[in-house]
Amino acid sequence: MDVLRILLAILLPPVGVFLQVGIGLHFWLNILLTLFGYIPGIIHAIWVIIRK
Repeated sequence: MDVLRILLAILLPPVGVFLQVGIGLHFWLNILLTLFGYIPGIIHAIWVIIRK
């Protein structure tokens, strides 16, 4: 399941984070990072998925 989440994190970072932690601080932070730049959103999403 983590492989699917990582693939989603690369394509749509907030979706990958949502599947891992739901709607919370990390989800909203990831949306903000993705809006500022796609790459920071991807890095944060993969970090959240791997960390948990």
